[in-house]
Amino acid sequence: MGSGESDDDRAVQALVELKVGLEHTIERLGAAAARADELIERRRRGASWYEIVSTERPPLVIETITQVLDDLGELGSRFRREEALALQHEDVSITKIGELFRVSRQRVSTLLQGTRLRDQP
Repeated sequence: MGSGESDDDRAVQALVELKVGLEHTIERLGAAAARADELIERRRRGASWYEIVSTERPPLVIETITQVLDDLGELGSRFRREEALALQHEDVSITKIGELFRVSRQRVSTLLQGTRLRDQP
């Protein structure tokens, strides 16, 4: 591992980062929902879709949603990898990890291979 950090610590760190990402997501999606309300109100007051879309301030609602989903996917995947590695180091079989995660053992193998590739210099 190199840094002296245990697998469990890496899983905890990944979970902490996921939690921070979730909190940030809640804020960003709240802002996107408020923006959507503004767009709905403009349309109901008679603005054309061209006018609405061409004058919408960045980030666009759809851009926010896309970015949030990408960010959560990355954070969730990292946590899942670290959690699988921590379980493996606790001598939990790949089959059992798959059962716990509700995925195939092949998916678990792929997750664990990703952690091995990451740790190589």
